[in-house]
Amino acid sequence: MLTWIFGGIRENTVKEHTGDHASGYLLLDKARVNWFLSINPDYLPESAVKSGKRTYRSITMDGSEIEFSEGFTDLHTRSYEQILAGNGFGLEDSRKSIEIVQAIRAQIK
Repeated sequence: MLTWIFGGIRENTVKEHTGDHASGYLLLDKARVNWFLSINPDYLPESAVKSGKRTYRSITMDGSEIEFSEGFTDLHTRSYEQILAGNGFGLEDSRKSIEIVQAIRAQIK
């Protein structure tokens, strides 16, 4: 999604990688992205914990946060249903994402 909106990757750096979280930096053609991923619920914002959420997804642009945690529960299932129906994404649609993940994995070995 990020490369579709903000263009190609210029830099991809992993800052931290532990057993329960990772963080890094992506420099895209039209954006600078600091990312953080975790499976540790201790990193959930207090507002998410109070509302009973087990996951939290957000993006902050120009100081304004957009939270988009809702609607992801069945996203993979719906995607797989579309793939099986012949309406899935092709390799070229996924190539940039795969390359980003491969570069991240190469840094953490």
